[in-house]
Amino acid sequence: MVICSLSFFLFFFFHAHVVDLAENSLLNKLIRKSLVESNHHVEVLQRDPSSPLFSVKTFEELHLKKELLQGIYEMGFNRPSKIQETALPMMLADPPQNLIAQSQSGTGKTAAFVLAMLSGKTLELCLCLAPTYELAVQTGQVVEKMGKLCVNIGVAYAVRGNRIPRGTKIEEQIIIGTPGSVLDWCFKLKLLDVQKISVFVLDEADVMIDTQGFLDQSVRIQRTLPQRCQMLLFSATFEDAVLRFAEQIIPDPNIIKLRREEMTLTNIRQYYFLCENKQDKYKALCNIYGSITVGQAIIFCQTRRNAKWLSQKLSQDGHKVSILSGELTVEQRAAVIQRFRDGKEKVLVTTNVCARGIDVKQVTIVVNFKLPTNQLQCPDFETYLHRIGRTGRFGKKGLAFNMVERHNLPLLHSIEEHFSKYSIPIKPALHV
Repeated sequence: MVICSLSFFLFFFFHAHVVDLAENSLLNKLIRKSLVESNHHVEVLQRDPSSPLFSVKTFEELHLKKELLQGIYEMGFNRPSKIQETALPMMLADPPQNLIAQSQSGTGKTAAFVLAMLSGKTLELCLCLAPTYELAVQTGQVVEKMGKLCVNIGVAYAVRGNRIPRGTKIEEQIIIGTPGSVLDWCFKLKLLDVQKISVFVLDEADVMIDTQGFLDQSVRIQRTLPQRCQMLLFSATFEDAVLRFAEQIIPDPNIIKLRREEMTLTNIRQYYFLCENKQDKYKALCNIYGSITVGQAIIFCQTRRNAKWLSQKLSQDGHKVSILSGELTVEQRAAVIQRFRDGKEKVLVTTNVCARGIDVKQVTIVVNFKLPTNQLQCPDFETYLHRIGRTGRFGKKGLAFNMVERHNLPLLHSIEEHFSKYSIPIKPALHV
């Protein structure tokens, strides 16, 4: 999506009070005129050496199977991104090579390791671990689409809610799941023979390694794998301590790592509202809502309680929104995400459960209703990067709005300094 100019948004946000229907219609037409699909923009980026989408190769040069090439092209990929061009020769080498790879959100990491799994010369098992149900299912959908022409390839989901009786023989060659469920499949239910796993993928590896429960489960699985198993770790962020640990558990890895200055999503314009309280934030949010008719938006809250309050208040004021949080059942979460993908709701209010990996190409706006912090109330840089990375996917333009209380301005400034990317203030918040 190509986003309209800053001057237009400043006009929109600073204009007084409620806009009448005629003016609102005109505003929407202006946005629609400049917010259009543009493959040309992506192709330009893929020829720019400073872009994370830069590529000098074609998929044909990577010697992929004919049926995989067709699947890739049908999904809309024209040429490999930088991470795909760099990582795929390593992953497809003979003998296979281990890899720890970092690349920005929306640059094709999932497609890269999915291609590696689908390119196997044998029908041995491939296992991919993801931190959430949503991400596991989304990755599986990529496998199904990309590999739809591959014979004898199927996907099984080791996730909470997918109950399979003990002793069932798993026929699928690609298993995607969350660490706890995969542990049960391997050791409790005896559904998988870990000695037959030839490719092991750890997606969003930084959160898997940096979260105690996931770490214990993931390492327990990894340590039982055969020595010949290829190990692939992918993430948009890697703190130094996490990277050092990853190097300890992955034998002789190749490492692809971003420099700090490459970690900012330059195709996402960032703004902030200076607000006094939660009510001020809500007023500012309602003014943003008028521009969401051209796409979709994700609003991030720090807690389930705030997410519930915000979604109820928006609904009471006549806005059609959905809410996604960890307290929902697997079935409920799947239904919410599918409705959002289908465009039945334009706005998704969520906690950090949706911050990583969820890819909905229509999302043009991300709102941080509260800036992400860690348990020590310090800025959580990685979560911020993943949150705003829900827009601007694969080189398209996006907008991120931060709602910031005056006493939390130091948090915003820390985030700005960390990424060397500064937000544009929009103040005061408008009344509606």
